[in-house]
Amino acid sequence: MAQILTLELEAKAAQVREALGAAVQQYGRVVYANSLGPEAMVLTDLICASSPAIDIVTIDTGRLHEETYELLGKLQTRYRNRIRVLYPQGTQVSELVSRQGINGFFDSVEARRACCNVRKIVPFKSIVSGYSAWITGVRREQSATRAEGRPVEWDEQHGLHKVSPLLDWTEDQVWSYIRARHLPYNSLNDKGYPSIGCAPCTRAILPGEDQRAGRWWWESPESRECGLHPRVRSKA
Repeated sequence: MAQILTLELEAKAAQVREALGAAVQQYGRVVYANSLGPEAMVLTDLICASSPAIDIVTIDTGRLHEETYELLGKLQTRYRNRIRVLYPQGTQVSELVSRQGINGFFDSVEARRACCNVRKIVPFKSIVSGYSAWITGVRREQSATRAEGRPVEWDEQHGLHKVSPLLDWTEDQVWSYIRARHLPYNSLNDKGYPSIGCAPCTRAILPGEDQRAGRWWWESPESRECGLHPRVRSKA
């Protein structure tokens, strides 16, 4: 049963619903790549309530936290298995581990990106194949790189439009929506993990660090992306 939102949150949610509807109207086939983070809880709830034409897909890289699997189970129950789960190709994972070892991604940026490519980028490409646009939960507050994003832009790397309806939401607004709607979320969020990826590559952040600091923390901030959100942007 829907809960009452504040006027501010209802206005923000209405804007997201409008953006989602506009994406379907303009681009036809639209998919949401669900990261299972706090922003994903907001988008999943809004998509399931107002945009049934948008498909929802998430990637199980094979190295997720147990808490993430627990959350996915709750979401599948709440939204009646609306979220489709995709996996990396077993042969590619096996070849990767044979080359660099089970935790070889710690050795260099190139090795880490190779791991992200096999476990996340390749499955993502299969997700967006045949779609004209994909939805993201990117917000400007998350990092300096993401602050440069636009609500709608052409994703040249993957050959489709990228729609980010939460771009101007604050962290407080995301959590206020989650609490107002009594949405499930990853229990690691309560332990200092604002951004959660694979278990070996995610840590809790320290006071004063940005929200993405716990992802691939052993690398420089400039390299801390998996490759889904390219830095070279072209106009939509």
